[in-house]
Amino acid sequence: MASPAADGPAADIPAADPGTAPAGRARHWAIRARLSSVLDGHLLDVGEQFLDAHPFERGLWLVVGFAAGIVAWVALPTQADWIALLLAALAVALIALVWFDEARIPHLRLALFGLSVMFAAGTATVWIKSALVGQPGIAGPAVVTLDGKVLERGEEPAKARARLLLLARLPEFAAPVRVRVNLPQEKDVPAIVEGAHIRLRARLMPPAAPMLPGAYDFARTAWFDGLAATGTALGSVKVVRPSQQGATLRGLQRGLADHVRTQLGGSPGTIAAALASGDRGAIAESDEDAMRDAGLTHLLSISGLHVSALVGAVYFLVARLLAAIPWIALRIRVPIAAALMGALAGIAYTLLTGAEVPTIRSCSGALLVLVALALGRDPLSLRMVAVGALVVMLFWPEAVLGPSFQMSFAAVIAIIAFHSAAPVRGFLTADHYGPLVRLARNLILLLATGLVIELALMPIGLFHFHRAGIYGSLANVIAIPLTTFVTMPLIGLALLLDSLGLGAPAWWLAGKSLELLLALAHFVAARPGAVTMLPAVAPWTFALFIAGMLWLALWTGKVRLWGALPASFAVVAMILTPTPDVLITGDGHHVGITGEGDELIVLRMGRGDYMRDNLLELAGMEGDLRPMAEWSGASCSEDFCVVRLDRHGKRFTLLISRSRAYVDDMALAAACERVDIVVADRRLPFSCRPKMLKADRAFLDRTGGLSIDLSSGRMRTVAEMQGMHGWYRWPVPRLLTITGAARKPVTSRK
Repeated sequence: MASPAADGPAADIPAADPGTAPAGRARHWAIRARLSSVLDGHLLDVGEQFLDAHPFERGLWLVVGFAAGIVAWVALPTQADWIALLLAALAVALIALVWFDEARIPHLRLALFGLSVMFAAGTATVWIKSALVGQPGIAGPAVVTLDGKVLERGEEPAKARARLLLLARLPEFAAPVRVRVNLPQEKDVPAIVEGAHIRLRARLMPPAAPMLPGAYDFARTAWFDGLAATGTALGSVKVVRPSQQGATLRGLQRGLADHVRTQLGGSPGTIAAALASGDRGAIAESDEDAMRDAGLTHLLSISGLHVSALVGAVYFLVARLLAAIPWIALRIRVPIAAALMGALAGIAYTLLTGAEVPTIRSCSGALLVLVALALGRDPLSLRMVAVGALVVMLFWPEAVLGPSFQMSFAAVIAIIAFHSAAPVRGFLTADHYGPLVRLARNLILLLATGLVIELALMPIGLFHFHRAGIYGSLANVIAIPLTTFVTMPLIGLALLLDSLGLGAPAWWLAGKSLELLLALAHFVAARPGAVTMLPAVAPWTFALFIAGMLWLALWTGKVRLWGALPASFAVVAMILTPTPDVLITGDGHHVGITGEGDELIVLRMGRGDYMRDNLLELAGMEGDLRPMAEWSGASCSEDFCVVRLDRHGKRFTLLISRSRAYVDDMALAAACERVDIVVADRRLPFSCRPKMLKADRAFLDRTGGLSIDLSSGRMRTVAEMQGMHGWYRWPVPRLLTITGAARKPVTSRK
């Protein structure tokens, strides 16, 4: 018999399920359950299925994660961001390790854990090195007397100077610091070598921050190199105590370079000295520019090509020589002996050429290849490249941000990924129909490889240098074999024969090969359209390009083609980067105006080529400079220029200071009201209030250099790309004290 309540109103009242949450939290827990179901039941399964269906090398992506951690530390501005980044990465690793089911999603679980740990390791590595070796720069320009020890000496005959690295005391620092000083040739004496104690008077500058957004950041390089200041010697140099050191590697390097230039004069001699010793200081500027515009600059720096050529030649010769002697070949393992001799040759060459980071990186890669050969493994694999990159990043994490690291590893990765692609392997293993067909096939493959390398390196070059050679792939088809198989062996043979006094014929042949190389560089650089220029591009476009290229290179099968989409989009975005209308340096002393044909309108011409080249490159132009006072679009007095610009149907008026002479405050305020932008290398009074922007000294101290796009109103600053890293000196807020003295006008002459 049913209870009365079963037929009454109570029967329509819903009863709570004992297994559900309380009514107040039902909606919250239901939403969480649905989200958890989506994650656990769909997204994670999709990710696991993707990884299971596409085999991949975990080690390669772990190294990419390590590099990404380094880049993220530099990109994020504050210490709080760095701590949050580390905690977030470690939290993801912990969640993957504890929460995810190993039996259900083993690949995804291991990938998230490994990438997060390596990401955190990369962030911690660069942060620790920055804290250990970072050297703050001096507060500002100063003329001081330096009394210190010469650590390094570099020769730069093309600029009529030597470059000294000193360990000296400065008033701002308790301990001795490293200072780099340029010593003019007329003040140089033979006793100024490594180990000597010298005294000189020098004008020093703090390591320079980027002049404009996208420019080279010397301050960051100096921070990790431990440089507190750079400058130029004034007056004579006194040798307090001569060097007590014996023969040094730097001395041997200089002696070798001098010997090569003695045996082979002119431009070929300077190039030969660079190939033999790594000393590029004597190369003429015209030759270096031609090599750069022809895409051959990599031949001038001791890098993977030179080290690999030397190590490969030694390995080949030793292996053939030992194999030809049965008594030796039967008692030792010839590959191991040849690899050992190649390694010794590579290490000696690296030390002799100055042991710079790119050379060390190339040597470590060559050593890994030798180890693979000795063990019978595939020497040209991305796994070896990843190990070499990880070794470099552990000791020099800051190198990840430089063009040398990026271009060298990008070239190697592009070569290996291209040759491992199925169509290329099929092309290589196809039936042969005779020597002519084999020769044509090899030439086609060589040209295609050069084109792939050029496509991979061109955006990197445009991002860092704002210019790139278009015909580099064609020029390298001739230049690389010429340098590797003709020039360098001839230089080595000539140096060997010099010990017997018989090196003249080899030097003559080496000189002719270098004349051919230089003729090729000048010919290619002079072709119409040989160089393309781009203004400074947004960092996100470059990061997107690198991400797409890594996806394209590190996956296998058709899925790798997905990487072409972001890479192509990034390249298009780089090409469409608008040229800024106005460029203003961080001190307000130089202003550039674009959009006037092939000419860059500048406030001041400057004393040297440094400012000229930087303004043109960051504007993406190859034209000439024209002084603003001689331009029809400006009206200039001794103190100010008024510039009128028409951009996209709008008229903009700029008021730009030319001097620091006193100007009446009322007259200045009235002039400011009539213009859109005011630029000055001094502090302007509060009464100066233009319509859009007042870029005076106070403003520029906070922002650094500016690039302004008038049509969109977008303004990029140096400061927004720096953050609170130690190498960027933010202005200290001025504390105003009340005194009885009358204050001078801010516009007065200093």
